[in-house]
Amino acid sequence: MDISFSAVLSQIMLGLNNGAFYALLSLGLAVIFGMLNVVNFAHGAFYMLGAFAALLGLDYLPRLLGSDVGIGFWSALLLGPLLVGLLGVLIEKTMLQRLYKVDHLYGLLLTFGLALIFEGVLTNYFNVAGEPYSGKPAMLEGAVNLGFMVFPAYRLFSIVFSLLVCFAVWYLAERTRLGSYLRAGTENPDVARAFGIDVPMLRSLTYFLGVALAGLAGVVAAPIYSVSPKMGSDLIIVVFAVVVIGGMGSIMGAIVTGLALGLLEGAVKVFYPPLANTVIFIVMALVLLWRPAGLFGKER
Repeated sequence: MDISFSAVLSQIMLGLNNGAFYALLSLGLAVIFGMLNVVNFAHGAFYMLGAFAALLGLDYLPRLLGSDVGIGFWSALLLGPLLVGLLGVLIEKTMLQRLYKVDHLYGLLLTFGLALIFEGVLTNYFNVAGEPYSGKPAMLEGAVNLGFMVFPAYRLFSIVFSLLVCFAVWYLAERTRLGSYLRAGTENPDVARAFGIDVPMLRSLTYFLGVALAGLAGVVAAPIYSVSPKMGSDLIIVVFAVVVIGGMGSIMGAIVTGLALGLLEGAVKVFYPPLANTVIFIVMALVLLWRPAGLFGKER
C-alpha cells in the first residue's frame, strides 16, 4: 500500500481533532462520576442540546422574535453551556439528589431515560439527518498553513480551545481550594458538613460543571458536524469507552486517553480503515483485562 506522508499527517490531525472532542466530553463524565458517583448516560444528550442551543439561537430565535440578527457563535459559546448547565442543575435538584445513596444503576437508568426523552422530543421537530450550522466566525474561515500541511482554521481552533478548557478544568479540580471543597463534599460529606461546607450546593455545582462541559463541546462541534437529535447517541458509547480506559472518575485520565485514542483512531484510518470504528473498543477490552480500574483509575 502506497501511503503518502501528507496523508498520514492529515489523518493524524483529524484524529487529534476528534480526540480533543473525546477529551472534552469524557472530562464532563469523569467530573460527574468522580465527584457524584453518577453514571451520567444523558451526557450525549447534553452535548446535543449544546449544539441545538447554538443552532436555535442563530437560525430560529430571530424568526420567533421577528429580528434579522441571531445569537452568533461567540455568544453561543457562553450562553449554550450556561443554559445546558442550568437544565442540569434543575435535573440534579429534582431527580438525581434522591439517588445518591442507592445503587449506581438507578442513576444510570434515570439519565438514560432522560436522554431518550430529549432525543425523542427534538426528533419530532428537527431533521434526523442533521442541519448545518452557518454561524462559523469569519475569522475562523479558510485554512492555516502549518508547514507540513494546510489545515482548516476552525478545526485548529477547536483543538486548541478544547485542550485549554480541559486543562483549566483539571487545574480547577486538582489545584484550587474550590476543587478541594468539591472533592471533600463528595468523598466524605458528613465531615465536610461539620466544617460548614454546603454539600448540596457543591453537588449541584459539580453537575452543572459536568453537563456544561458537554454543552460547550456541542457548541464547538456545531460548525463541524451536522446538528442532529442523534448526534449525542452516536458519540456517547465511544466517550464511555474513553472514560473506562482512562479510569472512571479520573480527570487527567479522561484528557490523556481521549487525545491518545483520537490519534490512534486517525492513524488506523490510514493503515487499516475497516478497524477504525472498533479500535477504541479493542483497546478498552485489553485495558480492562490488564487493569480493571483503567489506566489512571484507583484500585478499590
